[in-house]
Amino acid sequence: MAAQFGRRLRRGATTTAVAAVAVAALSASQGPGAVLASDGGGGDQRTAGSAPSDDSAATGNSPYYTDLPPLVTPNKPGTSTSLPITGSAESGIPASVLAAYKKAQQSIASSDAACRLPWQLLAAIGKVESGQARGGRVDANGTTFSPILGPVLNGQGFAMIKDTDNGAYDGDSTHDRAVGPMQFIPSTWATWGQDGNDDGRKDPNNIYDAALAAGHYLCAGSRDLAIAADLDRAVLSYNHSNEYLRTVRSWFDYYKRGTHEVPDGTGVVPPPLDGGTDPSPNPGTSPSPTPPAKPKPNPKPSKPGGGSTDPKPSTPPPTPPPKPSQTLAGVENAGTGALTATAGDAFAERVKVRAKNSLGGSLAKVSVTFTIAGDTDARFEGGKNAVTLATGSDGTVTAPVLQAGETTGEFTVRAIATGRSLPAVTYTATVTARQADAIARTDDKALTAAPGAEFADAVEVKATYKGAIASGVAVTATMITDGDAPAESDKGPYFRDADGNTVRTLTELKTDADGTLQLPKIYADDTAGTYRLRLTTEGGATVVIELTVEAPAA
Repeated sequence: MAAQFGRRLRRGATTTAVAAVAVAALSASQGPGAVLASDGGGGDQRTAGSAPSDDSAATGNSPYYTDLPPLVTPNKPGTSTSLPITGSAESGIPASVLAAYKKAQQSIASSDAACRLPWQLLAAIGKVESGQARGGRVDANGTTFSPILGPVLNGQGFAMIKDTDNGAYDGDSTHDRAVGPMQFIPSTWATWGQDGNDDGRKDPNNIYDAALAAGHYLCAGSRDLAIAADLDRAVLSYNHSNEYLRTVRSWFDYYKRGTHEVPDGTGVVPPPLDGGTDPSPNPGTSPSPTPPAKPKPNPKPSKPGGGSTDPKPSTPPPTPPPKPSQTLAGVENAGTGALTATAGDAFAERVKVRAKNSLGGSLAKVSVTFTIAGDTDARFEGGKNAVTLATGSDGTVTAPVLQAGETTGEFTVRAIATGRSLPAVTYTATVTARQADAIARTDDKALTAAPGAEFADAVEVKATYKGAIASGVAVTATMITDGDAPAESDKGPYFRDADGNTVRTLTELKTDADGTLQLPKIYADDTAGTYRLRLTTEGGATVVIELTVEAPAA
């Protein structure tokens, strides 16, 4: 287990020598994948956008563990012949706890794929907040044997948060305390609590419920946790401290490099919380801390002439590179046809890609993210503009049905291996305007008006396409001249625009949900005669209507 640089950091006390050592060590151990989004200064950061505000931090800015991960990156089980099957103590995560993190990731991937929540982030926060539910001391349903409670938030060294749950979760009816493996304060749990194990309850002491709630909290607003700045904001919204962010980031980077499952109740148990409670261990088990290693004897004196009797230090065998058949080379089109649809309709074709390895073969279980981009209101089934799915045994994966909106024109669908710096496959999709192949009047009344008057009867038409109602179809109405090449007339009946001006052509007309369209009022000028009104739909359907201007009979 990594050396402890102080059991807790308290808000407002980060300038102590203990905190300084912790931050220095954390800074030294940051890997390439743990770049922090700077706020331009020291101290705590505030979140932005529609994510939870500073006043609604998940933990209430309660204290947290500052244990650091080992400086040696863990190997995954099976990647080194010298590594025991149980691996290093710190890289092991209790089975139920690990299952809860992965289940939360899968759940949010289906409900908010654009967030791209990695389960390793939940594991990092769970490690810092509770030591993975105190080493995995949970029952078969994932509930801790005793509540995990943080210190009383009474303002004495910690934040001041008065009771919000009448002690229902934390047993304190005067002040709040952070509760459970993910250390939610009761007021935050009331808003973000989830039922992650489908037992009909939302229990902050259940690792499945708490992990799913933490995932939703981190994904609040429009965050994309694959973006460093969004991930930093999410972690800071959990606890507003740069030291907290660095600690979580360090564990996040550590878990991304390798971890494995250990039995419940056998995980590394951190020291008791300052002012918090240490739940009783699982009855029947008694996990004990790892005994300290025995000191090695002093090296023997060197032989005359500079020789040494010390054996040469053993060098661990290098981790073999992944086989070409297991190396993801990218994704490619798997036979997707032309993507075209009429406004409001579903695309008949679906985007399909194949993940391939370095040898050109197929790769299963590769995460692929499909994203819609461009000026469009088209969406995947369910109203989503991004979806993450895994390839099947044949290496292919098909995106959900694509639904066209009302915006016509072209947009782009991208498919990319999730979290990989590999080329994306890009598709151009086209939404065409709704069409009609027939249009006709809904009645046959004669349309007449006296010179200078308005036509008493309205003009109403109905459009159809292949015999079915054609709703939302664009229609153009024009007063036309007679002859073989009719043009817009400059006399006779007319419309009025919004400013009351005379116009003889109307555009941007559309049929309603029933395929019908009622034209605005038509007015007659002082010239008597018979005139023609032409209506043309998107799709080329046309109807010509006769209008008569004559003085009334004596």
